[in-house]
Amino acid sequence: EIQQIVRETFHLVLKRDDNICNFLEGGSLIGGSDYKLIYRHYATLYFVFCVDSSESELGILDLIQVFVETLDKCFENVCELDLIFHMDKVHYILQEVVMGGMVLETNMNEIVAQIEAQNRLEKSEGGLSAAPARAVSAVKNINLPEIPRNINIGDLNIKVPNLSQFV
Repeated sequence: EIQQIVRETFHLVLKRDDNICNFLEGGSLIGGSDYKLIYRHYATLYFVFCVDSSESELGILDLIQVFVETLDKCFENVCELDLIFHMDKVHYILQEVVMGGMVLETNMNEIVAQIEAQNRLEKSEGGLSAAPARAVSAVKNINLPEIPRNINIGDLNIKVPNLSQFV
C-alpha cells in the first residue's frame, strides 16, 4: 500500500509542468480532496509534503524551503546520495523541523546548531555505530573467575545458560 501511495504521488507530481503551481489535490490513495500534495523541485530532487486541506500552501512551501536549505548546509550541496546514505541524519533534521505533524522550528540557524550539537555528542561517545562493539568489549573485559550457573534470590531461582559461544 505504501509503494502504491509513493507511485501515485510520483505520477501526480511528475506529470505537472514547471509553470504550474506547486499544490495539487491528493490522489485517490492519499485521501482525495481532504489532503493536498505540496511540493518543490530542486535540480533532480523532489520534496513532497502531504497535508490536510486546512494547512497553508505557502506556509508549507516555506517549510520545504527551510528543510532543503538546512539539508544543503548540513551536507554541503545536498544530492540524492546524501539522502540515501544518510537517511538517519535526514530524519533527524526533519524531526528538528516537524514532529507529530507540528512545526517545531523554522529558524535554520537553530536547527543547524542542534544538529551540530548532536554530531559532537555522537563523536564524544564514539558514534552510534561503535556502541555494539563497545558493549561486547565491555562484557569480554568483565573479570569474573567463573560465571555463575544458578542465581538464587529469595524464592527466585534463575538458571544461567552457557554463554561461552558469545564470548
